[in-house]
Amino acid sequence: MKKMADELPIIAIMGGTGNQGYGLALRWAKAGYKIFLGSRDQKKAILSAEKINELVSPVFPVIGSDNGEAADLSNIAILAVPASAQVSVADEIRDKIKGKILIDVTVPLVPPKILRVQLPQNGSVVARLQGHLGDEIQVVSAFQNIAAHHLQDIDHEIDCDVLVCGNKKYAREEAIKLVTAAGMRGWHAGPIENSAAAEAMTSLLLYINRHYSLDGAGIRISGKKA
Repeated sequence: MKKMADELPIIAIMGGTGNQGYGLALRWAKAGYKIFLGSRDQKKAILSAEKINELVSPVFPVIGSDNGEAADLSNIAILAVPASAQVSVADEIRDKIKGKILIDVTVPLVPPKILRVQLPQNGSVVARLQGHLGDEIQVVSAFQNIAAHHLQDIDHEIDCDVLVCGNKKYAREEAIKLVTAAGMRGWHAGPIENSAAAEAMTSLLLYINRHYSLDGAGIRISGKKA
């Protein structure tokens, strides 16, 4: 894994043209990170990268590419694709991210009943991916409960904390640095299996949004850090 102590890590976002991935790329580019937008449609990735560059004029211009190239050039990879594509995209980049951290934002929403919690048999889609990929890749769960349209509004102060789950503390720490850079507060939330709570929370928040006509309800952890 490339060293990240003295420099900001290079970030590759698989699904960088989607709502969540694009919003994260926008915020990290503004914060000074070098970003590669990955997609199965490279032309679409290039157009999205150009749009971000116009909006925030980053120090390092965002680069659009295919998933494989983006993952290969990164220190940390982000998986921001629909649950139906999670495993197939992860398998595409598997050899490119060995020894690296993979931050997965996947939520198992199953249309049309997205307001109902529908977790897989083992309890978590992200934990299932960690088991599938093995220990050579450290999978971290984060950003499941953040409204994508808030991420894309670069001037919007996001009133929501981020639960970060993963089996290795150092991997969670790197993810929390990215949470902070994107303008939010991250919390160590335990091993990867605990991701089930954040994944389930998304459907609850969507239900609350609809029932009370709210605009992107989020969660806050109360109390004071030691």
